[in-house]
Amino acid sequence: MMIPVRCFSCGQVVADRWEEYNKRVNVDKEPAEKVLDELHVQRYCCRRMLLGNVDLIDDIINYSRK
Repeated sequence: MMIPVRCFSCGQVVADRWEEYNKRVNVDKEPAEKVLDELHVQRYCCRRMLLGNVDLIDDIINYSRK
């Protein structure tokens, strides 16, 4: 997964929370709002970084140089 290390708007580190967020939302089926609150992600810009991230690495690998 290629999550940005820092928020593009405010510069706060967000990548260190990605694995816990992903596990709790996708595996444990907890609501994203509750998980973000418990991980102390308060700013809207930082929430956007986690909520809006799309895993494109599998698609990009198909177009690598040979």
